[in-house]
Amino acid sequence: MSRPKALTSNEIVEQISKLSSWELKDTKLHREYVFKNFIEAFSFMSAAALKAEKLDHHPEWFNVYNKVQIDLITHDVEDRDSPALSCLDFELARFMEERFTEGTQR
Repeated sequence: MSRPKALTSNEIVEQISKLSSWELKDTKLHREYVFKNFIEAFSFMSAAALKAEKLDHHPEWFNVYNKVQIDLITHDVEDRDSPALSCLDFELARFMEERFTEGTQR
């Protein structure tokens, strides 16, 4: 499997402008979600985990009761010795946004 390419600064700005409530924090794509309760938060994490496994791209995340904090970064980018943002980070972020929106519109 080929390693993803690091995005340029312009590509990152373009991609992040398409996501609501995501921000750059310490070079990572960051977002916090708040749910009605733990079951909804855990359901969201379960769906995101299945998508992450399909992408072979796993989030850094933290959960307490109804809150899920997420940081996304690619650790195995092509031609780099350090982590960077790649298309995988934005693909997973878009999936999470869709899942969150679907869940809150019930």
